[in-house]
Amino acid sequence: MGNSDAKNEYPDQVGIEIACLQQTLSLSVVTGLALWQWRLEACQSASEAGVSVAEVDWLLRELAGLDTLALRLESFREQSQIELRYPLSVLSQLWQRRLQERLPIQYLAGTTPWRNFSLTVSPAVLIPRPETEYLIDLAVEAVKHSPTSDLELGDWADLGTGSGAIALGLAEVFSHATIHAVDSSAAALAIAQLNAQQLGLIERVRFYQGSWYSPLTAFKGQFSGIVSNPPYIPSHSIQTLQPEVRDHEPHLALDGGSDGLECIRHLIDNSPDYLRPGGIWLIEMMAGQGNTVAQLLHAQGSYSQIQIVSDLAGIDRFALAYRSGK
Repeated sequence: MGNSDAKNEYPDQVGIEIACLQQTLSLSVVTGLALWQWRLEACQSASEAGVSVAEVDWLLRELAGLDTLALRLESFREQSQIELRYPLSVLSQLWQRRLQERLPIQYLAGTTPWRNFSLTVSPAVLIPRPETEYLIDLAVEAVKHSPTSDLELGDWADLGTGSGAIALGLAEVFSHATIHAVDSSAAALAIAQLNAQQLGLIERVRFYQGSWYSPLTAFKGQFSGIVSNPPYIPSHSIQTLQPEVRDHEPHLALDGGSDGLECIRHLIDNSPDYLRPGGIWLIEMMAGQGNTVAQLLHAQGSYSQIQIVSDLAGIDRFALAYRSGK
């Protein structure tokens, strides 16, 4: 989600961002016993702070390469050496930020799983959510049911790419398409490009800094599909979000204006100029916005086969339509 700001709103987290980007370059070696003791203390502090103790093991899987069985049996305690991404002193400092400031666990690890990827994340980007994974499956189904041929071969756009999750998901399933990923944030694009490099998809995705369609004017009328997870939370609701989101994720990638639909309206109004006839328009939205989004799509007059699609929890989460015309 998001067409986030170019500036990090939390400059004291720059060290964490650097650590995320350099996570494979510096490893610390600890004994299994020392890590076991750290785990015990971390689980205790998590319980006291109301944080899930499962996060401790998730963190150790990511940062120490321990598997679920080793953690469950505590067999790693007997190892003489374990490679850890950070020294234990740094890991302890970061864990305290998780407890005291509710810094998301994904930012601590610098990675998050999404589909079959492991994506680098930092406070410059929103953390990709599991429900957003379904956008990729919907795009595949939309291509199958489109009366227009060869949509999977053309140009696709991911607007507000953030970490690059959607663009990379599209590149994986549409192996002969070119994906154009746009974000207003230079910091976010750096993360997205790093993810593309790590996943071997850098040749398949082109990255642009700018607001929505502004870098893509040369592609008017050419896109086979436009996909976006735009900001859709009403401005007045931002402060009601859980602290992990409210205090640490970039607000400009969350804030959808007074009613949450400001960015979605922009996408509805401008996408027809960029889509091929029969091209696919697909976004994520917030629960409760489905009827209004469908009305906006109908009123615009350039869309057909408009659908509101529920997520796995039965919540109206996605809007899908095709560009009218021959």
